[in-house]
Amino acid sequence: MKRICVFAGSNPGVNPAFAEYAEALGKELVKRELELVYGGSNMGLMGRVANTVLSAGGSAIGVMPTGLFRGEIVHTGLTELHEVVSMHERKAKMNDLSDGFIALPGGYGTFEEIFEVVSWGQIGIHSKPIGLLNVDGYYTPLMELVRHATETGFIPQMQGELVVCESDPAVLLDRLRDYKPPVKGNKWSELTEE
Repeated sequence: MKRICVFAGSNPGVNPAFAEYAEALGKELVKRELELVYGGSNMGLMGRVANTVLSAGGSAIGVMPTGLFRGEIVHTGLTELHEVVSMHERKAKMNDLSDGFIALPGGYGTFEEIFEVVSWGQIGIHSKPIGLLNVDGYYTPLMELVRHATETGFIPQMQGELVVCESDPAVLLDRLRDYKPPVKGNKWSELTEE
C-alpha cells in the first residue's frame, strides 16, 4: 500500500476524541510513509487529518469538485489538489488514487462514500481493504446493522468480511496491510452456483 483514502466529516463533531483520532491517524500514516488521499477540505475532521499529515512532513492529496463548495474550505496547502466536475467523478478519482480506504466519523457524505466503496468491493470493481476507525464506538451501530443485514439474508455471509473495524489507528492500518479479500462467489441467493 502506498496511499490511503480517508473519508471523514467536514465538521469536527461534538466529541473531542474525534479530532484526536483524526490527528492520530494522520501521524500513523506519515510514520508508515503512506500518502493521504481525501476530499480536499481544510474543515472538520477532513482538515484535521490533512493538516496533521502535512505538518509531519507527509503527502496529502485532495480531490474537490470545482465550484461545488465555497472557496474558503478548499485546503490551499496540499501536496496535490485534483479538481473534478462532480461528486461522482470525485469518488472515482479518489478510488483510482488509493490502495485502501478508512472512514473516520462523519455524516451522510461519509456514510455514502464508505458504502459505495464497500458495494464496489462486493461486486468486484476493486479488492482494496476498507476500514472503519471506530472512535468511541461511533461505528458500532453501523457494524450491528451490517451484522443484521447478513443474518437476514441481504449480505452474503462471505462478504461480511469486506469491512475491517478497529478503534486503534495502528491496529486498523496493520489489518488493512494484511487484508485478504473474501473469496468471490455468487452474491445472489436466488441464482444457483455454476
